[in-house]
Amino acid sequence: MIEIAVGLVAGVLIILALKFLIELPFKIIWNSLIGAALLYLVNLTGLVAIKITFVHALIVGVFGVPGLILLAIYLNFIK
Repeated sequence: MIEIAVGLVAGVLIILALKFLIELPFKIIWNSLIGAALLYLVNLTGLVAIKITFVHALIVGVFGVPGLILLAIYLNFIK
């Protein structure tokens, strides 16, 4: 009886791990698209100029507004 329970738990854990591995790329792409849109809106204002690249969009998509502010400071004032 214990073997069945262990097998069931292992199966559920494997399914959850596969679900995570399948969803992760889509989440990264979605966050990058949102980050690129945010970068585009910031570039429309003309206050700062940030090239829209995948890395910049990923930084803004993952870290949000603080990532955008730090990226703008780094690219326009430090670099």
